Amino acid sequence: MSENTTGEAPADGATAAEGAGAPAAPSSPTFPTGPHRASLNTATVKHATLAEACEAAAAAGFGAVGPWRDRVQEVGAAEAAKIIADAGLVASSLCRGGFLTARDDAGIAAALDENKRAFEEAATIGAPELIFVVGGLPAMSAPGAGPRPDAEPADRDLVATRARVADRLADLAPIAREHGVRIVLEPLHPIFAADRAVISTLGQALDLAAPFAPEEVGVVVDTYHVWWDPALREQVARAGRERRIASYQVCDWILPLAPEPLNSRGHVGDGYIDFATVSRWVRDAGYTGFVETEIFNEEIWAAPPAETAATVLSRYEQYVAPHLTGAPHPGR
Repeated sequence: MSENTTGEAPADGATAAEGAGAPAAPSSPTFPTGPHRASLNTATVKHATLAEACEAAAAAGFGAVGPWRDRVQEVGAAEAAKIIADAGLVASSLCRGGFLTARDDAGIAAALDENKRAFEEAATIGAPELIFVVGGLPAMSAPGAGPRPDAEPADRDLVATRARVADRLADLAPIAREHGVRIVLEPLHPIFAADRAVISTLGQALDLAAPFAPEEVGVVVDTYHVWWDPALREQVARAGRERRIASYQVCDWILPLAPEPLNSRGHVGDGYIDFATVSRWVRDAGYTGFVETEIFNEEIWAAPPAETAATVLSRYEQYVAPHLTGAPHPGR
């Protein structure tokens, strides 16, 4: 895991953990300013192979990609690492691990095994961060579907489900450390609390991360999921003080919602999110790492990857990048 908890690369290329005799972390990427700080999440070009996504990202001027595990698994982690490096890019993160809410022993064991594989993949491709979507209520039958007919009352117990997430993090944090990968908790919009993530706010994610060292468990600020939160400014500042911000992900909230609400993300600037303000908060919290654009949208997926990558970078430069530099804005 990166000891560089604010996203800045150590000047000498080594981490504090390495100096203390801890397992070596993957090589920390440097974070230049400008377009090279932008990262293209492969979900944004869903139908592209990893090689096609990297080609589009490199041609547009990105500095990194954020692969999903399906694209890595299609070619194998070692080959995926080569594809990313050959394109002149680095992996800003790997998505996704998590799904930690099972009540039964078999489900718990399966979740632990799957996350161990995800840590191995992240380490192999050089991704210092593994994004965790923690999972929904055990009552769910599938994401976006109704509850299981045989669901018991305990399968709808939200408080107990969140407690199990904390238990599984305690199981997995030492394994993440062994692989040099940081667990990054992603709060999802409350509309997804039943079926995808029982963590809905940045504050909840930070509370879950608190028992662990910042280099073990961090958080991602994803504008799509947290833009609505009245406590967002305070929680972003808290995340900065606690050295927990491991990723900043951007895309816009657009209406009307798609039949599958998860696919209601739009290009930055096409919806309702105030990227200037949120980006300044993230900047003022000390984050200087990559900024990933992750979009789920059927129309955007249908566009050529090169066209999408160019649009993503243009929107990043217009709406996000100008607010990630300069002096703090204490009044905003």
